[in-house]
Amino acid sequence: MSENVEAIHLRKHYKPSEIALKALKYVFLLCIALVVLLPVLWMSLSAFRPADQITIFPPNFFPTVWSAENFQQVMDEIPVVTYVINTAKYAVIVTALSLLFNSMAAYAFARINFKGKNVIFTVLIASMMIPFQVIMIPLFMELHFMGLYDTYAGMIIPKCAAVVGIFFMRSFFYTLPRQLEEAGRLDGLTEFGIFFRIILPLCKSALITQVVLTLTGCWNDLLWPLLMISSPEKRMLSNGIVYFVGQDVTQYGPSFAAGVISIIPLLIMFIFGQKYFVNSIVSTGMKE
Repeated sequence: MSENVEAIHLRKHYKPSEIALKALKYVFLLCIALVVLLPVLWMSLSAFRPADQITIFPPNFFPTVWSAENFQQVMDEIPVVTYVINTAKYAVIVTALSLLFNSMAAYAFARINFKGKNVIFTVLIASMMIPFQVIMIPLFMELHFMGLYDTYAGMIIPKCAAVVGIFFMRSFFYTLPRQLEEAGRLDGLTEFGIFFRIILPLCKSALITQVVLTLTGCWNDLLWPLLMISSPEKRMLSNGIVYFVGQDVTQYGPSFAAGVISIIPLLIMFIFGQKYFVNSIVSTGMKE
C-alpha cells in the first residue's frame, strides 16, 4: 500500500510538458540507435541470403531463404582462422604496449613537474591534427630501411603509443586525489612504485576503455597492415575481407559474411566492457 502511495506521489511531480519532453528524448535516442544499428542488422541478415536475393529490388529486410553458403565460401577462399589469429596477435600486443606507454606518459604529464612539460604536451596535442596518411609513406620508408618491412615488429612499433590515449589517461589521472601519492612517498615508494602499486589499480575503468578502443582500432585497421605486410600468411582479417571487393566485381554475400565474422569478437568484448567504458567516460571529465 505504501509503495502505491509513494508511486502516486512521485507521479504528481511530473508535469505534462516534462513527460512530453522526456518522450521526445527517448524517441530521438531510439532514432539514433536505429541509424547506428540498421547497417549492422542489414549486413548480418544479408550474410545469410543467397546471392540472387542480395541485389533484388525492392529488397526484403528479412531473407526469404536462409543459407550459410556465404560463410562456406569465405572459409573456402581465404584462411579465416589464420587471419583471425594474426589479427588477434597484432591487436593484443599493440593494446598491451600502448596501455603501458600511454599510462606512463600520461602519469608524467599529470603528476610529475619537469622542465618543458607544457610545451611537449602542447606539441603532442598539435600532432593530432596531422592525418596518419601524411606521415604513412615516410614512416614506411623508415621502417623499410631498418629492415622491418613484412614483419610484425614493423607493424606494431609505430602503434605502441597514441596521443589520444595519453590525453585520455592524463585527464583520468587528474580525477585522483594527490594525497594518495603523498602517502606513498611517505611510505618510501618511488614514482614507479606509486604508479604501479597505487595509481594504476585505481584506473581499471579507464584502462578497460583503452583496451576497448585500442583493440577495436587494431582489429579494424586496414591501411597500415596492407602497406606493411606482403606475405599472405601474415595478413590481417581486414585484408582478407578486401579480397571479396574487386575493382570490377564485388562479392556481396561473402563480404557480408566476412564482416559478420570480424565483428563477433568486438561485440563480445564490448558487451563485457561497456560498464567500465561508460564509467570511464563519465569520470574523465571530472576535476579533482
